Amino acid sequence: MLRFAFAPTHDMNVEDLRVALLNFIVAQQRKEDLIVRVEDTETRENIEGNDKEFLDLLDLFGVRYTQILHQTQHFRFHSAMALQLLHEKKAFSCFCSPEWIQGKIDEAKAANKPYLYDDACANLPAELVIDNINPFTVRIHRPTKDITITDKAQGKLTFTTDTIDSFMILKQDKTPMPDFASAVDDMLSDISLVIKSQEDQQSTPKQIYVREALQYDKKVEYAHLPSLTNSTQSVKALLEEGFLPEAISNYLISLVFKAPKEFFTLQEAIEFFSLEKLSKSSTNFDLEALKEINRAHLTMLDNKELSRYVGFADEEIGALAKLYLKEVATTKELRTKLAPVFETKTIPEQYKKNTLALSKVIKEAPYFENYADFKEHLIKELEIEAKEFESSLRLLLTGEAEGPDLEAIYAHLKNYIQEIVK
Repeated sequence: MLRFAFAPTHDMNVEDLRVALLNFIVAQQRKEDLIVRVEDTETRENIEGNDKEFLDLLDLFGVRYTQILHQTQHFRFHSAMALQLLHEKKAFSCFCSPEWIQGKIDEAKAANKPYLYDDACANLPAELVIDNINPFTVRIHRPTKDITITDKAQGKLTFTTDTIDSFMILKQDKTPMPDFASAVDDMLSDISLVIKSQEDQQSTPKQIYVREALQYDKKVEYAHLPSLTNSTQSVKALLEEGFLPEAISNYLISLVFKAPKEFFTLQEAIEFFSLEKLSKSSTNFDLEALKEINRAHLTMLDNKELSRYVGFADEEIGALAKLYLKEVATTKELRTKLAPVFETKTIPEQYKKNTLALSKVIKEAPYFENYADFKEHLIKELEIEAKEFESSLRLLLTGEAEGPDLEAIYAHLKNYIQEIVK
């Protein structure tokens, strides 16, 4: 069993999507289920409707899952596991106030040192705990030995005892801390492999330690993906700018794995992806690189399908759109190029006389299958120079002074000529 976990406290970004895609790919390869876990324990920070938006995007990108779990539904299990650790004296009640803890954090920061809890409440006599009416958190006793794992992406990783303190597992309101909740939920869901960001690597030894303290003996494998800079880029914003889901997936997978081909689908990635061959180097999310991949995926689309992205359902319009892919790379940019074709054009003053004359002749002209005959007829009727003719015709048809070859444009617009020059 694999899982994709997210907190509904922000919009899905490209790092969230990268983690989801790779979990899905590996789950498919292993023929294991993929569950989606909504880590909504930080209730004050949750954004209403955000979990649905995440799920909608997963569906759009073809990430299929078998179950959706909300972490808040497991609070009773988190409390029971914490109580077990308290009874076994593997955890303790901590009465240190948030203000006192914050003071210690500030002192560590001022000294340029990482903050570690100093175990002030770790060994309080039982009578002081029982008689204490102050609010308390629950902390697990710090580990006494290093934690080592063989990461499937990074190799051997060792987390020493001097980097892990007696960390909190329950807050004062007795809701679970994220690391504790994740460790328990991975147990409950029988998770076999966790694929997550390298930025979340510091949580791994804590989760392993919690499971060991709870005497959970199943080995959970880990794969920490190399860092991705500019990873906060919103997936929704990319889609709104006209990037295809297929292209975004292609690019994100390419950043961590050298594929046998430059452009591929998610289904193809399932065939050739290897977790053991992940890149170990950090990468940068580059919008310009994504544009090149998006352009390629737009080119590969069926003409009629491409036309739907720009507001039509016609093969010829799709073919026309592909003429502009040398200039632009997104469906939003394509719409900007094609929209003026069927709208009233704003013609520069110096071309108005010619375009008006052209429009009149075209409306009265017979249908011409090829551009050469069409051009010959118009020039003959107007007695206009070839250079002026092409500039004026281009403005009349597309609303732009420059663009793809006119003969290629005519090939796809000849059936719409009367409508275009209205």
